[in-house]
Amino acid sequence: MTDRDPVLDPALMRKQYRAEGLDETELADDPMEQFARWFAQATRAAVEGAVYEPNAMVVSTADAEGRPSSRTVLLKQYDEQGFVFYTNYESRKARDLAGNPYVSLLFPWHPMARQVLVTGVARRTGRDETAAYFRTRPHGSQLGAWASAQSSVIFSRAELDASYAELAARYPEGEQVPVPPNWGGFRVAPQSVEFWQGRENRLHDRLRYVAEADGSWRVERLSP
Repeated sequence: MTDRDPVLDPALMRKQYRAEGLDETELADDPMEQFARWFAQATRAAVEGAVYEPNAMVVSTADAEGRPSSRTVLLKQYDEQGFVFYTNYESRKARDLAGNPYVSLLFPWHPMARQVLVTGVARRTGRDETAAYFRTRPHGSQLGAWASAQSSVIFSRAELDASYAELAARYPEGEQVPVPPNWGGFRVAPQSVEFWQGRENRLHDRLRYVAEADGSWRVERLSP
């Protein structure tokens, strides 16, 4: 590029964060309580149209050879045990987690100049828990879980649509759809949770909870 267009040139794109800071004295005693506070604020911002899908998170895994991959999925539950999402157990992420259960999550709430970064260990949810969640999904989403052999190569879109149409005929609206045997949840038990608040001049606030051996949490401030 000879004439650098500030609209198109990423090197010239600038955003000054003028949000209020994050201080250690404001933090909850544990990261899941602190996450609940921020998630509630992000959800309220979503209602006002400022944040799109506050439960969207980037899940990063690595295969047995250490090759990473990332994708956006939706958080479906969180509690004192961790963060839960659902997927096809034959998908790339699930295959990665079968060989390497270490995972990272990123909640990118850019309009609020906030991020939450989680590192932890993923374990499958129980079938009862999976079935209970599956029943809450819209009928079309239940059929979609059957129709898609997630991450596998398919010949065309028509092939996918035909599979869905066949399932829709077999299980019409109002009829119970069985839970696919190769579909279910992962719960990520956090080992560290970082709360990132954007500040002016790139001097962001980064406060990270780190799990201790006795079950308590240590809080440390990271340089931006």
